[in-house]
Amino acid sequence: MHFRSLNRTFDLRSKVLTFGKSQINLHFRSLNRTFAIMKIIHNRILPPKRFTAINLFGVLFCRKGTSLTTDIIQHERIHTAQMLEMLVVGFYLWYFIEWLVRIPMKGRAYSNISFEREAYRHMHNPNYLKHRRPYAWTKYLRRKK
Repeated sequence: MHFRSLNRTFDLRSKVLTFGKSQINLHFRSLNRTFAIMKIIHNRILPPKRFTAINLFGVLFCRKGTSLTTDIIQHERIHTAQMLEMLVVGFYLWYFIEWLVRIPMKGRAYSNISFEREAYRHMHNPNYLKHRRPYAWTKYLRRKK
């Protein structure tokens, strides 16, 4: 099914929303029996050049020309689930505080953050969000062994 209205196009099969030259991919997923949409926005500003993608408030930003793998999308979906269970503001607050605490620890602070450890650990499992327990990231609070 394909809809066209003014300069906007929405294709239900590929789940792509187009506004002129801008394109938004919509990925539907189930979380606690409700459907959430992950918007993917290709742009020239976000994320910073060292990163492939950044998830801000459940919207995935990536640079134009970047190809997103299913693993990267799954990684960011896990972050969206973490955000929702911590009511978004709590997620960002905890993320920042944990990053500060982990700066003096061995390794990069980013890769030691519990949210990142859970997301990297399960990004290759497409079914992880179906059986993920609430607050599963808490078991990654302890230091790596």
